[in-house]
Amino acid sequence: MSDIHEIEHPLIAAKLTRIRDERTPSEDIRALLRQITVLMAFEATKSLPTTLIPVRTPIAQGEFRTLACGPITLVPILRAGMGMLDGMLEVLPDARVGYIGMRRDEESLQPVEYLCKLPSDIGAAPVIVLDPMLATGGSAADAVSMLKAHGAHDIRMMNLVAAPEGIRAFQDAHPDVDIFVAAIDDGLNERAYIVPGIGDAGDRLFGTDA
Repeated sequence: MSDIHEIEHPLIAAKLTRIRDERTPSEDIRALLRQITVLMAFEATKSLPTTLIPVRTPIAQGEFRTLACGPITLVPILRAGMGMLDGMLEVLPDARVGYIGMRRDEESLQPVEYLCKLPSDIGAAPVIVLDPMLATGGSAADAVSMLKAHGAHDIRMMNLVAAPEGIRAFQDAHPDVDIFVAAIDDGLNERAYIVPGIGDAGDRLFGTDA
C-alpha cells in the first residue's frame, strides 16, 4: 500500500488556515498556495535518486550530489492544479509540464476528462501530479490511470487537503503511488466537498462563482 505523507510544518499550517478563511481574497489564496507548494515540494522530492559528479569549487576539486533522473514532469489537474504549478517550477525550473483536464459532473459527482496533454516519453523520469483537493479520489485516480497508460510508472500525488474517503479510494486504485498532503480533513459532505476543507478550490483561486 502506498504511503501517506502528511507534511506537518508550522508555516504550512498557518498559511493553510488563511486559505481556509472564507474572507481571504483570491489573490491572497493564489500567493499562499504557491508558498505552501514550495514548502511541500522539498518533502515530495526527498526520495529522488542522486549521483556524484566532479565539480571544481573556487577552493578545490570534489564530488557532489546531483539528481540522477531526467527532467521531472509536473502534471496539474485542471483547473485548480494550476494554482500549485508556479510553486513547483520555482523549485524545479527545468521540469516539463503536462496537463490533464478533469471536471466533476454535478449530478453523478463523477470525474469527466476533457484534456490530456503529456510528454511522449513521460516514463523516462518521475511524475508529480498536482491537485489542491483529494475529495472522492475519482479525478486523481483517473488522472494517474491516464499517466500509467502513457507509460509513467514513478508517480507521486501532491495535494493541499484530502478527505479520508478520497485517500482510501485512491489507494485502492493505485497502491503504488505515494500521497503528499498538507492536511487530512474530517470527511466529505453530501455534495462530496471536503469538510471543513477550503470550498471549491478552483472558484476560490480564480474568483469565479461556485
